[in-house]
Amino acid sequence: MFRSLVLVILMCSLLAPVLAASSKVYVWRNESGALVFSDSPKAGAEEIEITNKQTIITSVDTSILDITPRVIQEEYQVEITQPEDHATIRDNSGSIYISGRVAPVFKRGFKVRLIINGKLHGEPQTRSVFILRDVDRGEHKIKLELINNQGKVIASSKERTVYLHRARVN
Repeated sequence: MFRSLVLVILMCSLLAPVLAASSKVYVWRNESGALVFSDSPKAGAEEIEITNKQTIITSVDTSILDITPRVIQEEYQVEITQPEDHATIRDNSGSIYISGRVAPVFKRGFKVRLIINGKLHGEPQTRSVFILRDVDRGEHKIKLELINNQGKVIASSKERTVYLHRARVN
């Protein structure tokens, strides 16, 4: 008897959402003695009284939650690590080695380009190391820029001034 009562309570709790939508529910025992619930009457079935009120109590106050999507903005930084600012480079072949650092590590599709004396030098590349050959002697201003896959500059280094000294024979 106790087992049947537990079964009835369990079935009612499981069927509550379904039963709330219908107006009448009937229960009876089948040939094997199991309880059967239905919205159609059958001979010998009893009608179960169901209230249509459903009370839902949330355990968490969701009014304080911020559900607006956040755009994670990555702040990239580019710096020239070599040569030092105002460095004098002595190279008779006119070579200048430029090394930079990008933080955080840039994503696929991003590239670094070199600006020397206000003009773009060569094609943007996936590395931040540049080797310049046969550069004229004198003062040169260098700058690195990080560009995204749409070609937009998203970070740039401070401009550095370097001096190239090339010995010449008169």
